[in-house]
Amino acid sequence: MELELSGIVIIVGAYGSGKTEVSINLAVHMNAKGTAVRLADLDLVNPYFRTREARRALRRLGIEVVLPPARYMQADLPILAPEVSGMLRHPSGLAVLDVGGDDVGATVLAALADAMEGQSMQVLQVINPNRPYTDTVSGCLKMRKAIEAKARMTITGIIGNANFMEETTEADVLAGYAFSKDVAEAADIPLVFITTPAALLTRLDKKDIHCPVLALRRQLVPPWMRADALGAWEAGG
Repeated sequence: MELELSGIVIIVGAYGSGKTEVSINLAVHMNAKGTAVRLADLDLVNPYFRTREARRALRRLGIEVVLPPARYMQADLPILAPEVSGMLRHPSGLAVLDVGGDDVGATVLAALADAMEGQSMQVLQVINPNRPYTDTVSGCLKMRKAIEAKARMTITGIIGNANFMEETTEADVLAGYAFSKDVAEAADIPLVFITTPAALLTRLDKKDIHCPVLALRRQLVPPWMRADALGAWEAGG
């Protein structure tokens, strides 16, 4: 089952859900399929593990990365680059917006409503049942309502990102798929795709998974670890 996205895709979710890793790997996957991709870092809350940390690797692949001005790159400040409004008013291919965690991070989206008016847009909530506050269906739905209220936008789909980082097993991915499907059904919105560590992709039994599966190569790592090499790989279902 192929993962196909276009237009404006906004990635939201709880703090620690892994939405930035998802955003980066989604951008790489679609770029490898020949789609022109622009990725905007709108995480204006958390000063760590942001899309900008992978900017050099992404640009080497031909992915345009929209960031705050260089002098504010490491600042924990609510700074929006003018290029963000431009890429939203004139989208082509795929424009991915990586938004800060929880409802606080999603507040920035309310300021972009005018720029996105009339555009094809999806707002996708990343859920990880192995994180606090989103380990139950009701918790995920509560987070959804809080994000929607601050963003003044409606979440249109779910991304399942169940993992324990390096300790993730095939059983974890399959259990996460079942959980994500339950959340999507409760919210009455589609489960757009789930993720798996790239090392598990070929071993994962996908016969009972009825949505695309995106392989993740981890980019946002502590200083003592090396990020995985970015490049072309498959998403299947």
